[in-house]
Amino acid sequence: MKASFPRWRAAIRDIRTVKVNGNSVRPRLLRHGLTSTFAGAPSTAGRGLPGNVTSIRPLVDVRAAHHPTIYALSTAPGRAAIAVIRISGPTALDVYQALCPGKQLPRPRRACVRTLYEPASTDVGADVLDASALVLYFPAPRTVTGEDVLELHVHGGPAIVKAVLAAIPRCVVDPADSRIRYAEPGEFTKRAFMNGRLDLTQVEALGDVLAATTEQQRRLSVRGTSNGMAKRYEDWRQSLLYARGELEALIDFSEDQHFDESPAELCASVAEQVVRLRSLLQLHQNNAVRGELLRNGIKIALLGAPNAGKSSLLNRVVGREAAIVSNEAGTTRDIVEVGIDLGGYLCLLGDTAGLRKAKEAAHQSGLASEIIGQVEEEGMRRAKVRAAESDVVIAVVSFEDADGNVVLRMDDEVMSTASDLLRSKKNLVVVINKVDKVHEIEMQEAVKAVAKALPGLDSSMIFPISCKEVGSAAKPSGSVAGPGNVQAFLTGLIQHFHNITAALLPGGTDSEPDASVWQESLGATERHRSLLEECVGYLDAFLAEVQPSVTAESTPDESEADIVVAAEHLRGAADCLAKITGRGEAGDVEEVLGVVFEKFCVGK
Repeated sequence: MKASFPRWRAAIRDIRTVKVNGNSVRPRLLRHGLTSTFAGAPSTAGRGLPGNVTSIRPLVDVRAAHHPTIYALSTAPGRAAIAVIRISGPTALDVYQALCPGKQLPRPRRACVRTLYEPASTDVGADVLDASALVLYFPAPRTVTGEDVLELHVHGGPAIVKAVLAAIPRCVVDPADSRIRYAEPGEFTKRAFMNGRLDLTQVEALGDVLAATTEQQRRLSVRGTSNGMAKRYEDWRQSLLYARGELEALIDFSEDQHFDESPAELCASVAEQVVRLRSLLQLHQNNAVRGELLRNGIKIALLGAPNAGKSSLLNRVVGREAAIVSNEAGTTRDIVEVGIDLGGYLCLLGDTAGLRKAKEAAHQSGLASEIIGQVEEEGMRRAKVRAAESDVVIAVVSFEDADGNVVLRMDDEVMSTASDLLRSKKNLVVVINKVDKVHEIEMQEAVKAVAKALPGLDSSMIFPISCKEVGSAAKPSGSVAGPGNVQAFLTGLIQHFHNITAALLPGGTDSEPDASVWQESLGATERHRSLLEECVGYLDAFLAEVQPSVTAESTPDESEADIVVAAEHLRGAADCLAKITGRGEAGDVEEVLGVVFEKFCVGK
């Protein structure tokens, strides 16, 4: 084997990295400006690798030389001070030499000022595209895409940007040459993934960074841009591969080698590791669900009787007249949904139709016209559906005038629906509206009455408020002052958002040493969660296969059959984790790339 090693030097001479015993070792660096490929390298088929070399892998994709050079405007279109045009690919320097004829190559990663000319221009003075453009060159492989990258920072006038973009394809000799073209949406990032600069979890987090509109979305997306989550997935995958290797070693060598452990003992040892891993995967799944609330928004439903003040509360929260406010019952028939940034959380606040019963409507005036019609009935049905689908439900009850007295109205339909939601989801918040009509002691009694009517509801989730504007009406002596405690309600609501979106930690304590890793798990997407669920399913099948053999006596042949099937379940679980990062031995990565990159803009 040693004699064959010199023949390998020619094969690895132009390759950026060699993997030796699992570690990447960089051979002699190539001179600046050269691109490494396998072109001209002798074939290595059938020769075998040296004993300490496990694989040879180019850091830059070997197909890069055949990829066309792509270019695009990376800043927003329209009039601006500066526009950035990005060019990536093997002919990036050809573009530079055509736009800046006679100028020396810029130093890598150093900005230089250049005048950009029309390619193949004969009249230098008349064919200036842009004067004093800033040019940066980044040689492969340490670039955002893993390829040679050229950035042109030009003046942001639409005419200049259009002229420079139109000139780039003419930088090649043949205008019909397919080696350079305009980039597709997300193609720069896709090349970064294909060339090993980013893993799939980082790509998805980058997409979230571009789409973030609130502070919490920004924090969530920035955490995911590190590779901490990918490392955790890879560690879990490796642990499954090791466990699978132990079982397959028992299958392959049990007749030739003496093992200290019996098959049952080995299965019990592996099962113990799998049980621990399964609990971590389930915790990661739960955090992924919580992270979706931050990414897609927290759905909130306002639930209450007619004229309880739901629409008034919606208007106070969003700061504008988003919903019609009237004393007429049944004003809101359909769901009025408003998106709002509340304390850094994206919220989808929905006002719904008031809930009431037909006999109550008829009793109010004695008129048949007051009986609930089909439209209002449909509105109430939609209100209940919206509440059941929401992440947080705000039930609104209110003080009302009745026969000269002010009483707390808690409609049976509203309280019954709220009670069902409290038992199923524990996501209920109660607002007692119109407290400007009562004194402090009556308000406190109302809080106790609501807590009694809804067993299991934390009293901290009950908020007495008044939606009336400050100074809009005279208040009785001792009534709630100020802006009606609406700000206190919003503060409590934001704290509730924090509680339902905080990362769950192993052991239920914030003192875990890897707490930051579990914060990153909030960035897991629905795709991750689905694959984690599939992985847990494989682990459940593995445990169901091996646990009976641990306790029951069986023949060697039966034990071996169980281990073969169990090892296959571990393989399936490991492949699920590999699909999340897009690395490892799992195939089917291409099928998810389109879904991941379709949300990216052109130029990213």
